[in-house]
Amino acid sequence: MNKFKVVSDYEPRGDQPTAIETLSGSIMQGNQYQTLIGVTGSGKTYTMAKVIEKVQMPTLIMTHNKTLAAQLYSEFRSFFPNNHVEYFISYYDYYQPEAYIPRQDLFIEKDSSINEELERLRLSTTASLLSFDDVIVIASVSANYGLGSPEEYSAMVQKLEIGQDYSQKQLLLKLVEMGYKRNDKFFDRSDFRVNGDCLDIYPAYFEDEYIKIEFFGDEIEYISRIDYLTNNKKEELKSFTLYSVNPFVVSNEKLAVAIDGIEKELAQRLEFYKKEDRVVEYQRLKQRTEFDLEMLEATGMCKGIENYSRHLTGLKEGETPYSLIDYFSQKHKEFLLIVDESHVSLPQFRGMYAGDRSRKEVLVEYGFRLPSALDNRPLRFEEFINKAPHFLFVSATPKELEIELSSAVAKQIIRPTGLLDPIIEIKDSTHQVETLYDEIKKVIVKNQRVLVTVLTKKMAEELAKYYTDLGLKVKYMHSEIDAIERNQIIRALRLGQFDILIGINLLREGLDIPETSLVAILDADKEGFLRSETALIQTMGRAARNSEGKVILFAKKITDSMQRAIDITTARRELQMKYNEEHNIIPTTTTRKLDENLKVEEYDDIALKRDKLSKIPASEKKKILDELNKQMKQAAKDLNFEEAIRLRDKIEKIKES
Repeated sequence: MNKFKVVSDYEPRGDQPTAIETLSGSIMQGNQYQTLIGVTGSGKTYTMAKVIEKVQMPTLIMTHNKTLAAQLYSEFRSFFPNNHVEYFISYYDYYQPEAYIPRQDLFIEKDSSINEELERLRLSTTASLLSFDDVIVIASVSANYGLGSPEEYSAMVQKLEIGQDYSQKQLLLKLVEMGYKRNDKFFDRSDFRVNGDCLDIYPAYFEDEYIKIEFFGDEIEYISRIDYLTNNKKEELKSFTLYSVNPFVVSNEKLAVAIDGIEKELAQRLEFYKKEDRVVEYQRLKQRTEFDLEMLEATGMCKGIENYSRHLTGLKEGETPYSLIDYFSQKHKEFLLIVDESHVSLPQFRGMYAGDRSRKEVLVEYGFRLPSALDNRPLRFEEFINKAPHFLFVSATPKELEIELSSAVAKQIIRPTGLLDPIIEIKDSTHQVETLYDEIKKVIVKNQRVLVTVLTKKMAEELAKYYTDLGLKVKYMHSEIDAIERNQIIRALRLGQFDILIGINLLREGLDIPETSLVAILDADKEGFLRSETALIQTMGRAARNSEGKVILFAKKITDSMQRAIDITTARRELQMKYNEEHNIIPTTTTRKLDENLKVEEYDDIALKRDKLSKIPASEKKKILDELNKQMKQAAKDLNFEEAIRLRDKIEKIKES
């Protein structure tokens, strides 16, 4: 096992050493629940990393939104460059679940757009969990949704070893059973191709390599890792273990049992509709399910296969479905589950089951799905909270639940950087838009950034348009903007491509933008979820990573929530000032590395200007491919997956020309 080793120029300071010892000690004593209370900018992420290093346990880090998950993924890859850091979020760029509205007799078909790179990263996660011990997974709420059986997934592997005999025909049939497709023309992930005594396999979870198997008769003579772009050999292997393309893929024997179970359930349900004289539901369910059964028998897959997960996994009605957490426990008796921003994440985990259940109950009632589809669900909260041997809740404002559960509670109030909580000003909200405009201009002159929080999507859009018309560089962000675009917007803000970001509640937790020196909260006196004590403290914390941080609360009165948030922030500021005086610390703005965008006009543009790619000389083509490959890898590292996919397709066209 590669030991978890934090690589960083920093050493624990302030409250961090005590927090690390307290939390890691509690975990190693066998306690199940721990809590870290840490103010914004106190280095909670670094403390989390040092706790992992101390306890030496595989770790699942869960958070409530994809933007924060992406940021954590970047940070932990930096902290643990020699370990396996994986990323597991929903692979949909767009997802509309199937639903039925009885009053209007309206069925909404499932519609989705799958991001291939996110799908690869999910498969890489499950494969790594079963292959390595030094795994850290950054996940969103999707980790609580049902997956295929980890036991079946680990059994559906093909181990290949030099010197062993394999029937090539049987091996190819096994690959098909595992979900791989033969494709001798357009070789891509999840494909294999055969050329004489050579078998090429592109594992579904590999980024830019494939595996070449060379036979001598039925004996494997060589196994090599090959660079997908250049076809150059990167490494010779003595053996290789290949995993299936989908966690729901099962063996032919298990598939036959599952199909039999689905057929029996269908017969029972059809009998029910027949007795009730519900002809429409009878025909609807019969047609849909029989089509799915035909697809399963022919290909081993069907659209919406997850709705038959109970039959595929062999679980009983009502049993807890398998999730990503089970892939940890499949191999690791001891592991750690960190819930970041737990004050938001835990309530979100609690609400997932009820929303999913109510939608599916309607589908089952009206014959769109079998009753077993109800067992394709997220974990109930009581299932989740007991699922891991060790939990660490992390938040600046934890709820009573986390504190009550925890055997150890550590606090990080002191910031190692010496940064103070922001200065708070209260201004009348009567002319808040105009007043804020004057404040923004002062910040922009200093090449700093501004975050503005409003209460509605319409207000965000209108305010962005208003300030744009006045010549300011501004963008808005709300829940309808997908994860990839949100990450791009935040990156562009940090790079100074625009100066002001307007949002609703997406600006509260976890956004690490040290360039932000001003946070403006419009209508701060409108009591509610978005203007609660917790929400205000979190939002004000966005300015705590800058030495000139300031918060303006626009209001006509000071509410109880505002007063409590101001009191807590002021007390923390005074505590930090005292610490700074005692240790002769001058506050400095947090620095967080941001890789510059790769700027290459060169060969990408040259290729686009060619009338025919086939006319490009071989030497020139290689240069083009090398540059495009660099751009593709950089885009993937930046989590700009759409751009990475576009570049990959362009590379294929050039290679085929």
